[in-house]
Amino acid sequence: MELEDSCYPLLREVWISTEAEQAFRDVDWAILIGAKPRGPGMERSDLLDLNGQIFQMQGQALNKVANPDCKVVVVGNPCNTNALIAMQNAPNLKRENFHALTRLDQNRARSQLAVKSNTHYGAVKNVAIWGNHSTTQVPDFVNATILGEPAEKVIDNQDWLEQEFTPVIQTRGAAVIKKWGRSSGASTAVSISNHIRSLLEPTPEGDCFCMAVCSDGNPYGIEEGLIYSMPLRSKGDGSYEICEDFEINDYLREKMVKSEEELVNERNCVKHLIGETGGACQIMEDTMLPGEN
Repeated sequence: MELEDSCYPLLREVWISTEAEQAFRDVDWAILIGAKPRGPGMERSDLLDLNGQIFQMQGQALNKVANPDCKVVVVGNPCNTNALIAMQNAPNLKRENFHALTRLDQNRARSQLAVKSNTHYGAVKNVAIWGNHSTTQVPDFVNATILGEPAEKVIDNQDWLEQEFTPVIQTRGAAVIKKWGRSSGASTAVSISNHIRSLLEPTPEGDCFCMAVCSDGNPYGIEEGLIYSMPLRSKGDGSYEICEDFEINDYLREKMVKSEEELVNERNCVKHLIGETGGACQIMEDTMLPGEN
């Protein structure tokens, strides 16, 4: 009802189905939002398995009936591994067309750098989010610019960048819940719109956008076969390229590897859902973002 009442200029029809193969038939875009929240006493490995079954089914349905060039945006958490499960169950679709949402993290990072430097967020460019959409995510201030200058030079406070900025982005969802008693709503919706728009409009010179995408063939040594957030650029035709010119210093590398290891562990937990055998499920630390439990 509210969709109709909002008079969106591109909205033509609202059609509701509880059958995945009906809902996904011939779709060009699939935005997968729903996921089961963690219940009392549930381990993260349990949640990976339960939600994984949802995304296994959705991937299989997309494989059968979606447009072969369909773009799939996974929002339901843990979104990186859910996107991996959907991708592995949809071999008829292109692997590069499966994305997990990390644009909200990127928007948060851009905003915090703007506030600290007393500038508008539009002056902050080339901010990247690396890795998993969890508290191991890596907000990249090393390659960011503010008014065309390196962010580290403009802010000139390495302690703040490493010890305050980074954990603020990693735990921003918790701050929202503490303030309002609920997880992010409007900012998540905006970030989904930003995510799609970034693929349909050329990336401005000197900037990037972030999504978690298939790591196959990446230039940063990240293990292949993961859904890993990286800086991207697009010509506006729905496709993207991984940026190859980002500096990875020791600080970034250490944190990127930690997030990579977490994603490898999550993949091991869901191998039975992606047609693979072996692999021990070892979730050693609870890095789940607030709102998932």
